[in-house]
Amino acid sequence: MNIGDMYLDGEYQKHNPTWDVEDAPWKADLIFDMIQKHRFEPKTICEVGCGSGEILHQLQQRMSPTCTFAGYEISPQAYKLCMQRANERMCFKLKNFIEESDATCDLILLIDLIEHLEDYFQFLREIKGKSQYKILHIPIEMFALSALYPQFLLGQRKKVGHLHYFSKETALQMLRDLGYEILDYSYTAGYSLPRNYGVKDRLLKMPRRLFFRLSRDLTVRVFGGYSLLVLVK
Repeated sequence: MNIGDMYLDGEYQKHNPTWDVEDAPWKADLIFDMIQKHRFEPKTICEVGCGSGEILHQLQQRMSPTCTFAGYEISPQAYKLCMQRANERMCFKLKNFIEESDATCDLILLIDLIEHLEDYFQFLREIKGKSQYKILHIPIEMFALSALYPQFLLGQRKKVGHLHYFSKETALQMLRDLGYEILDYSYTAGYSLPRNYGVKDRLLKMPRRLFFRLSRDLTVRVFGGYSLLVLVK
């Protein structure tokens, strides 16, 4: 069985029935803040692997009314959710973005995507010329506790289809190796979202919050719970 089939046959939806729609306002705020910080005004935004489409829906409420949006998704189940959010300035396609040879935009969003792709190097090469800017959100799953508790990484593979696990350093170096210019990056505290991952996760919230104030990199390397938001061109 190809692990990519889980997005087509309903297996992913079985484990993730909401497609993380509840996280979309938080992620949209992060993306919008990054755009505002760098003072660029994209007129066209594409999200590859847009899931339910809720991140784009949230961004549409924050962006200029002249901005248009397009979401690409390969899962039929997610596409049904997307179409509930389509409007005159937002369209969705049940299609692999790479197959759109003439698709270009000002900003491409790759939000919690590349860790799912078998060959993310080739994917990032192929989309390089399709937009001037790209924003990635990459979970940081290579940390000390994940090495000591391998069931965590195996669970991420089974439940959400993560094939690759990054540290901050490997994620940024990968982008540099592919010729991307890193304009900005920051940690995002996904652990703080209202999720019930069990007692161990609840016990880690305090040290994650406390030690992050003292040493961000060391805290993430030891305790995890963070992702990396990266702006490149």
